Amino acid sequence: MSGKLANIWGIVILLIAGAFYLSAYIVDKTEYAIEILLGDPVDIVMEPGLNFKLPFVTRIIYMENRLQDYDADPGAVFTKDKKEMKVDTYSKWRVSSPLKFYETVRTTAGAHARLDDIIYSQTREVLGQHTLVEIVSGNRKEIREDITLRSRQNAVNFGIEILDVRIKRADLPEANSQAVFGRMNAERRRQAKLYRSEGDEESLKIRSDADRERVEILAEAKRINEETRGEADAVATKIYADSYQKDSERKLFRAPANRSQNTKPSLSISTKAAKTLFLP
Repeated sequence: MSGKLANIWGIVILLIAGAFYLSAYIVDKTEYAIEILLGDPVDIVMEPGLNFKLPFVTRIIYMENRLQDYDADPGAVFTKDKKEMKVDTYSKWRVSSPLKFYETVRTTAGAHARLDDIIYSQTREVLGQHTLVEIVSGNRKEIREDITLRSRQNAVNFGIEILDVRIKRADLPEANSQAVFGRMNAERRRQAKLYRSEGDEESLKIRSDADRERVEILAEAKRINEETRGEADAVATKIYADSYQKDSERKLFRAPANRSQNTKPSLSISTKAAKTLFLP
């Protein structure tokens, strides 16, 4: 009796363990999970951890929640000036709404097919608004951001968020390469000629300003030189005049003294007096 009871308990434990095993599932941190009951989604699990379901009638669909890459096949597009280009794009995307993703594309392969249609169509539309020169040498960042924004808006309805779209490579058909390179070369020469003419004009302006400043500096220097010479001549003339005046006064002071020293005593007698003295 006790052996039968032990067998019953063993069977019960096995059934409980089996039921637990069949009803429990684990969601990883890199995944989303959707519970499908008889073909209809009944629950969406966004957080990692242990979860439970109804065994036998419920199945679990897992999908990546990490950032994923999609490298599209090269496709032909036409520019605004009717030039053909082979464009190779790649994108970064992730699942933003698991329920929409399951209802529209279901799998990653279906998402890639939808992304290929969206990105290619938007790339073709945006590049068709620009000329070949603008695409090759213009603001490519603005073009890339425009493609990304348009693609993101179209992918929202499929539960997909496109974070970035980039043009990995853009090639020209061989028939168009030489003509395009010729136009690009002519454009570069035109710009170089414009830059040189602007440089010559600026050089002429600088030279004329330098010559004018040189003339003004020389004229100012000459004026200062003449003023300095005039002031120096005036000072010299004054010094000469003062010196001559002092020398003249010194000579006038010395002349009477020299005459008094050189004069000898003499006796002056008139002729009449002499006759009186010497005649009997």
